[in-house]
Amino acid sequence: MLAGAGGLVLMASGALGQQVFKEIHELQPGEFTWHPERQPTGPVAVIVSLDEQRVHVYRNGVRIAVSTCSTGKPGHSTPTGVFVVLQKDRNHRSSTYNDAPMPNMNRLTWDGVALHAGNLPGYPASHGCVRLPLKFSALLFEVTHLGTPVIIADSHTAPAEVVHPGLVLSGYAEHEFEDVLATLDDKKHPADWALDDGYPISSMIASSYDAKIVVIENDREVAEGKLLWDGRPLGSHVYVLQGPHEGQKGMHWSALTYGDPAAEAHDLRRVRTEESFAADLRRYIHPGMIFIFTDLPLHPDSRSGRDFVIMS
Repeated sequence: MLAGAGGLVLMASGALGQQVFKEIHELQPGEFTWHPERQPTGPVAVIVSLDEQRVHVYRNGVRIAVSTCSTGKPGHSTPTGVFVVLQKDRNHRSSTYNDAPMPNMNRLTWDGVALHAGNLPGYPASHGCVRLPLKFSALLFEVTHLGTPVIIADSHTAPAEVVHPGLVLSGYAEHEFEDVLATLDDKKHPADWALDDGYPISSMIASSYDAKIVVIENDREVAEGKLLWDGRPLGSHVYVLQGPHEGQKGMHWSALTYGDPAAEAHDLRRVRTEESFAADLRRYIHPGMIFIFTDLPLHPDSRSGRDFVIMS
């Protein structure tokens, strides 16, 4: 069940899309920019800016594309927060809206929110999904993977590069770096998975409200530990693990802030946990996993059941 466009939307003006060379604020409905050569490799993150009605695509911290979009109309607003791609279907059809075609679908929730091709009238008009130009949606489909983080927010900042001097949530001596590397042996990035590989996608959420950290594999909570931090608000940040950083002997993350541009700067060293839980975390960590800071409570009002999403 996916909310979105009607059955004939792909015939509407501008729905096919057109690649252009323009400033972002000058893009007209259906127009997009696409420059993957700016950063050919690395983890992808997608940010949907509701205020701008734009979708920004970053790879390894570098913006490679921007597209116009159409999000939820009044009464069917697109939820804000942090999501991951749960399912991909190039030829999806709606089970709710008269078998309507929704090409190049990246599912964000099981109850109906997704990125997909559809009509772009120049204003929010969907039933909750994020509609994209058809040509852009096909290009985006090729670079996303199960577990790709998608942040939907009113505003955002460009990603920053962060190296944490340790695995995560704990310190270590430099001579132990080889042990850190060993925890990533035989763990592929989700971008390298086949759709039917069945690897669990690990995500961590640190909530200052609950003073705890939870680990989610796919849509199931698998571990919980105590959050130790400096007592100040954490802000709304998303960290994507790129892998080990040999030069600085630590873990290399790409960090994004959403919702509040004035939020405190990225600093993974602000948070820790008890040693026993930090050791237990090693079994879940893999390149491409995401780690979220939030000041919201971790109950159903801020995380929807079996979907992985922190609602803001």
